[in-house]
Amino acid sequence: MSKFIIKSETPTEGLDWGNLTWISRPPATGSEYITAISIELFPAKGHDFHKHPDQEEVIFCITGTIEQWIGDEKKTLGPGDSVFIAKDVVHATFNVGDEPAHLMVTLGPCVGPEGYELVDVFEEEPWKDLRK
Repeated sequence: MSKFIIKSETPTEGLDWGNLTWISRPPATGSEYITAISIELFPAKGHDFHKHPDQEEVIFCITGTIEQWIGDEKKTLGPGDSVFIAKDVVHATFNVGDEPAHLMVTLGPCVGPEGYELVDVFEEEPWKDLRK
């Protein structure tokens, strides 16, 4: 099923570190291969270390400045920069700017009924002390 996705009709999920607007996932679009999320990442906040065991991910920075981690390697990314993350690779994204960062995130294939799987590892070594 193909469909238009209208911003005013698309739910946003508020978290302590930002807002997620689910652009495509199985319950909303019937997608089998693409989960897409528009993310507003609040200043000095981040999506701490986690992984997606069966999904690849691309994060594209639209606005703002982010500190992007892949494993224990980090880079500062800005508008137009992106990162590809292979499945089961630990990663994290933190807003290091003074304004909200806006990201477009795509994961595939869809996993589970929501199209998205996540395993938090930020309380485990070496991830819990990596940014200190």
